[in-house]
Amino acid sequence: MTSSVLRSCRWSRERGAALLETAIALPLVLLVSVGIFEFGRAFQTWQVLTNAAREGARVAVLPNPATGAVESRVRDYIVAGQLPSPSSASVSVNRNAVLSIGTANASASVVTVQYPFNFIVLNPVARLVVGGSTLGGAPITMTTSAEMRNEAQ
Repeated sequence: MTSSVLRSCRWSRERGAALLETAIALPLVLLVSVGIFEFGRAFQTWQVLTNAAREGARVAVLPNPATGAVESRVRDYIVAGQLPSPSSASVSVNRNAVLSIGTANASASVVTVQYPFNFIVLNPVARLVVGGSTLGGAPITMTTSAEMRNEAQ
């Protein structure tokens, strides 16, 4: 064999190895990249919900807030946070909670927000990996709450 034929054969093997390595590594890199994006979205959603609950608690601690004012403030914050379908959020208010402050107790308000969160890409990928499964089908319910001491009336 001539040296040019040996070189050609070696280059062919190296190209095949590079193609195989790319075929193995590319899906893993894409899955990690999409995972970072998806969990970033989940964290951002959780932050908006936490802040919405805090805003609702600020209204709930006021003396005699208007009916529906707490829920309205929470939903307005969710809309401002650009979360999809703010009407699917569930808001509950407990104005008769007890807050322990050192050795004393004080009346408090607790605002709890529940919101269904769907992963855009990871849910379908999970269903592809485990065929015929309901894995990744239902949304995750994110729940946050804020507690604040009621103001004197």
